[in-house]
Amino acid sequence: MPDNKYLPRVAYFCMEYGLSEDLPIYAGGLGILAGDILKEAHDAELPLIGVGILWKEGYTSQFIDERGWPYDKPTAYDPDLLQDTGIIIHVIVRGEEIPVRVWRVDAYGNAPLYLLDTALPGSDHGWITNRLYGGGDQDRIAQEIILGIGGVRALEALGHTIDVYHFNEGHAVLAGIELIRQKMAKGKTFQQALDATRREVVFTTHTPVMAGNEAHDHGLLQYMGAYNGLSREHMEIIGDDPFNMTVAGMRLAHIANGVSKLHGMTARSMWCDIDDRAPIVAITNGVHIDTWMHPSIRRAYAANLGLWSPHLEAKRELLQTIAKRAGVQLNPQFMLIGFARRAAVYKRPEFIFHRMDIIEPLLASGRVQMVFSGKAHPRDESGKQVLSKVVEMTRRFPQSVVFLENYDMELGRLLTAGCDVWLNNPQRPLEASGTSGIKAALNGGLNLSVLDGWWLEGCKHGVNGWQFGGGYEGELQSKYDLASLYEVLLEEVIPTYYEHPHQWHKMMRAAVDTAYHRFSAERMLAEYYNILYQPSRTSKLLEEQVLEATMGYRA
Repeated sequence: MPDNKYLPRVAYFCMEYGLSEDLPIYAGGLGILAGDILKEAHDAELPLIGVGILWKEGYTSQFIDERGWPYDKPTAYDPDLLQDTGIIIHVIVRGEEIPVRVWRVDAYGNAPLYLLDTALPGSDHGWITNRLYGGGDQDRIAQEIILGIGGVRALEALGHTIDVYHFNEGHAVLAGIELIRQKMAKGKTFQQALDATRREVVFTTHTPVMAGNEAHDHGLLQYMGAYNGLSREHMEIIGDDPFNMTVAGMRLAHIANGVSKLHGMTARSMWCDIDDRAPIVAITNGVHIDTWMHPSIRRAYAANLGLWSPHLEAKRELLQTIAKRAGVQLNPQFMLIGFARRAAVYKRPEFIFHRMDIIEPLLASGRVQMVFSGKAHPRDESGKQVLSKVVEMTRRFPQSVVFLENYDMELGRLLTAGCDVWLNNPQRPLEASGTSGIKAALNGGLNLSVLDGWWLEGCKHGVNGWQFGGGYEGELQSKYDLASLYEVLLEEVIPTYYEHPHQWHKMMRAAVDTAYHRFSAERMLAEYYNILYQPSRTSKLLEEQVLEATMGYRA
């Protein structure tokens, strides 16, 4: 990477940030990724700052009721974690001027993060920044006005000069509308302002499910104030009708990226009919090593020592937490399979239980132990339904299946460090990246996963983990994936763990090698700077990478 003083100054916009469980302003992988990026930017002394929202109640705490059904409670943060910048900016929402306070957070070894807050004393607009992803369409648009339009104004008020605006998902695209408005106010035409803004903006897309890409009615956008001085014609040129936030992100940017090689292909296929969009390259996600690698495992790995003893230390820490939280004493000598992530139907957390005639004898004997954790969106009834099915299994097999409530970063660290096997079985290709598996591998956990997201690039079957499943779609995919899962589990995973410990230990080191060297946030941010953030310094190598990444699709 070039000398840092010559690198472009980047403002990273995201709706959520996972820096610590102490500051619960994140919902899942999107926020954890954003937090890891800020930490790595700090470590590497990169000129990158974050822009987000201070959520009064955080996302949600989620527990299981007596019926086995998830229910939600608001969370709170410690205000001592925040620094008041003294800056208050204003935006227009529903025709009313809204004051927005700007806070700063850098207490977690992270690059500066500026958080926007409408819950000022004496203001009745605290509803806007009350809860992440809460409320209806008006709430969401108001929040996106704060993040995007307010974020640009906050950076100016703070005195920051920005070269690159990085929009992490479509929630931030109204920042592009503000940049265009400012240029038009200085005399540029709309097209001139759009072209100039595109040179400043890059965009990351995460959602490979078409229905998950947010869209809004133009009448509602105009009523809420999202037009921000632009006309309906201008807004339709940017985001179509209805206004699609992902389409807008790709039209406001000069380059966009998916978060794994497979996801890059999926995104190009999804959006191939969108005219005038940015080329979509692939930059695979990475994780912040200091945050996610267990200290004992890291020391042993650095000293080229065996990993089994520090792994057992991490496993016992996890089992102690399981005993405390769930009242279940699992056996540290028996294989422990982990599954923990945001609860969504396509991730199929209950998948391994679809053939009870196969899995029941393994659970009853104790040779297989399983621990699950995860949260469903408060309004996602389908996600809660699949969690309830997992909870049902804990009651059927109370000594071998455990569900840990209220999944957060603390549990994430314990689970990815302490499990022997990390199970991942989404419907391919709907897992854009899947960084929990990277964290498990970083700690010597062996992935047992379909070839989706990062694992397509990282898997060496029987060397650093295992793959199962194939390229089928729909019902055929589920049927084949299930048969393949049981085959690999019974014929390879279990025998290796119990009968060939030397091979298992060798595979653990190979897993750490893979994650540490190929899937770190350090590598990811280097690619961001070399590929996304410096278009004026594009090399012949980059041209070849872009050509290869976009081959076969409209670019």
